[in-house]
Amino acid sequence: MLKNKLLQKNNNIVRVLETENTKALIVNCIKRVVPQWINTAELTEYTECSINDLSDITGICTLPIDELDNESRCIAYKRFTAIAGVLPFIADDKSRCNAISNMAQHFNISKQTIKQYLWLYLVYQNISVLAPKKCSYEKPLTTDEKNIRWALNKYFYNQSRNSLQTAYTLMLKEKYCDGNGVLLQKYPTIHQFRYFYRKHRKMQNYYISRDGLKNYQRNNRPLTGDGIQAFAPAVGVGMLDSTICDIYLINESGNIIGRPILTACIDAYSGLCCGYSLSWEGGVYSLRNLLLNVAADKVKHCKRFGIDINQDDWNCNGIIPGILVTDMGSEYKSENFEQIAELGVTIINLPPYRPELKGAVEKFFDLLQNTYKPYLKGKGIIEPDFQERGAHDYRKDACLTIADFEKILLHCIIYYNSQRIIDNFPYTAKMFTDKVKPYASHIWNWNRKQPAANLIKTDERQIALTLLPRTKGTFSRHGLRVNKMRYHCDGFTETYLNGGTAVVAFNPDNVSSVWVIENSKYTKFTLIESRFTDKSLEEVQQMQSAKKQLIQSVNGENLQAKIDLAEHIKVISKNAAVGDANIKSIRETRQRERTKQHIDIMGGAE
Repeated sequence: MLKNKLLQKNNNIVRVLETENTKALIVNCIKRVVPQWINTAELTEYTECSINDLSDITGICTLPIDELDNESRCIAYKRFTAIAGVLPFIADDKSRCNAISNMAQHFNISKQTIKQYLWLYLVYQNISVLAPKKCSYEKPLTTDEKNIRWALNKYFYNQSRNSLQTAYTLMLKEKYCDGNGVLLQKYPTIHQFRYFYRKHRKMQNYYISRDGLKNYQRNNRPLTGDGIQAFAPAVGVGMLDSTICDIYLINESGNIIGRPILTACIDAYSGLCCGYSLSWEGGVYSLRNLLLNVAADKVKHCKRFGIDINQDDWNCNGIIPGILVTDMGSEYKSENFEQIAELGVTIINLPPYRPELKGAVEKFFDLLQNTYKPYLKGKGIIEPDFQERGAHDYRKDACLTIADFEKILLHCIIYYNSQRIIDNFPYTAKMFTDKVKPYASHIWNWNRKQPAANLIKTDERQIALTLLPRTKGTFSRHGLRVNKMRYHCDGFTETYLNGGTAVVAFNPDNVSSVWVIENSKYTKFTLIESRFTDKSLEEVQQMQSAKKQLIQSVNGENLQAKIDLAEHIKVISKNAAVGDANIKSIRETRQRERTKQHIDIMGGAE
């Protein structure tokens, strides 16, 4: 059966459309002309081939209709509709011509177009071949266009932020002036320059090249994420960050100190403030205080400031989030902070210039400061005109101490946790059933009981020991030597005798104790050298340095004294008689000399 088969003879390929007795209706696949009837015997010289062989010769590849885009698929079906009424009359020349005329008139297109579509479909037998071909030809740039592109890259897409007019003028100066700086007769117009810019402009390249990657990530990058819930499906994802508060504080004597540093941990799911640290010192020190506050009993903590709260208002004592999300700050990437992972905590360092990935803590700072600012105007609060020319010096208004300000912060945090309405929280059906109120503390208390809650039980002592800085200690007969000081603990006699090293955690604020870490167990060693008791490491190092300097200052005197001593001994020994000593009657001789040298002690005292 030859119908619809492709046959090849040299570079000529035909497709058999119909067969009738000894005749066959074929269409030339290369020339794509009107089908014709030939004797079947003429096809014996042809061999069967595939659609791929045809595509190799014509360069036309057919795709499944489903792989076309919507526009191309729609056009292909419309063109097939125009030739569908002709297909039943392919074998009859007269009927085919009449059908072509009718279709051309009905669809208001030329008969030649109908024929082109028809022959093309008959050759490939695939509707997708009727789809319009995508033009991949790109016109090469002219010399003027290359110069415009060069000028845009050199003078427009850079940190100088030149205008298009400036970039155009500089292009004319560099590319369209003679050796004397005179403008040539032929040059692109400013309209051509603007047209080329608008035609080839890419906004991402524009923002990054002129304003920098940091500004692009912060202000121009497409925001297509699903919000914080995308990676915080339950409580236990804590977001950490620090900020300098917009207020000046004083000490108890009324002297200005400056602006304090606030460090906070916010649960990404519920928005609850798990803990905070307010201090004058940032870095790892503030992080250590923050994590201690996260695990602390908040009822007792607030009571120290004269504030009474219920346990449910801030119920996160004795636990820390299982995941801590931080930025690329040096304190967050430090080895000291990463030791918290020993408690089972996972630390995630966000890429730079992506503050929206920890938007919960960023929004907390914004809401917190906007809460107390209206009530502290004229008391050291910094206004938007800070550091502008002629602006008021807000340092002169300072009247609060850090204790006063921390008490205010606590009231604001309690409001933020237990009374601030969260409008856009994605409530689930179960939360509606359990009547969870739209407060951070209520959402936290409800979700922490769910199976997905990622919270780690711990206590303040364990956190403090885990975050202590570490060094190497050496065992010897003299005890455990750490930071040039000696420590002791009962039960380590064999270790002292065998020697060796160990990882030791130490408190830089008080060197009275250190802790040897073995298999995640902390063993306490006490200081042997009592003169260093209750001193900080800095004070001890100053004493050790002072001792070293004192010894070095008298080192020259000591050497001179040694030289003088050697000289005296040499002179005395030189004057001594040289000869053989009589070794007989040593005891009698010794007794006579003792009697001769004996002195009555009281003889000179009476």
